[in-house]
Amino acid sequence: MAGSIIRMVPINKMVDNIRYKGQILARTNKVDSAISSSGIVGFAAGVVIALVLILVPVLILLGGV
Repeated sequence: MAGSIIRMVPINKMVDNIRYKGQILARTNKVDSAISSSGIVGFAAGVVIALVLILVPVLILLGGV
């Protein structure tokens, strides 16, 4: 009887490890899905911010503003 309990410890550790990795994979997939669904809006916002950060100093230095 005691022998079967000892043999279950490695199996339980493996099951816990698989469960943990499954949870990480599920979270990663959720994050990836959220990023891909809002990717175009985020990309457009990033382009606008980059243009503002580049063009405003250039216009100020050239005396255009």
